[in-house]
Amino acid sequence: MLRDADVIACEDTRTTGRLMSIYGIATKLIAYHEHNAAEMRPQLLRRIAEGQAVALVSDAGMPLISDPGYKLARAARDEGLMVTCLPGASAPLVGLLLSGLPSDRFLFAGFPPPKSAARRTFLAELAPIAATLILFEAPHRLPECVADLAAVFGDREAAVTRELTKLFEEVRRGPLPELAAHYAEAGPPKGEIVIVIAPPGAAARPTGEDLSAQLRRALAGMSLRDAVEAVATATGEPKREIYRLALDLTADGD
Repeated sequence: MLRDADVIACEDTRTTGRLMSIYGIATKLIAYHEHNAAEMRPQLLRRIAEGQAVALVSDAGMPLISDPGYKLARAARDEGLMVTCLPGASAPLVGLLLSGLPSDRFLFAGFPPPKSAARRTFLAELAPIAATLILFEAPHRLPECVADLAAVFGDREAAVTRELTKLFEEVRRGPLPELAAHYAEAGPPKGEIVIVIAPPGAAARPTGEDLSAQLRRALAGMSLRDAVEAVATATGEPKREIYRLALDLTADGD
């Protein structure tokens, strides 16, 4: 398909050029990315309207998923031009499959806002959705994001996946407070990140030991206030009771 195209639109001609050279493909490359998409889109549409075959590739992952290519595909559709897809690797779906979390119903929500207050509002809107949630996140914001996830979603199971389908692929699973504690200590990782969070589920009322264990995990990476909020949200137990238990734990040095 790429060999037969008249032109290949790509995020970075250097990156795609290396791939083309491996397979001996000499098709002309044109840069198409979020910074020049508005300028280049009419040119690409004109080529398609003239009968040329335009291929669109991305540097990583599936084109059109959190990618400016969706505007090109939509504009081509609106003009009655043919659009087809040859699927490749999709980070959200790979992350979902490797997370071990329910895959019968899921929601891909893209990137959360970069600021904590807006991010928590965004996450609170997602919290009641009865589906596994999938998020992208920039690596330098991951520790703060996972801390906010723990504060909003509580003790839900989750997976932080990194560099999917690449050489240094990594999947870290666990309750959100535990993951928050890990990244608070380890700091931001490198690479592209996909976070997968379990859906809300009804659970039996936790025992005092269960609450203490959840609080210990939460307190390992969060302030007392945020830990209390996280555990209260996750368990449905009264916040004042969780707060009293948290004070007891910290007083005992746990």
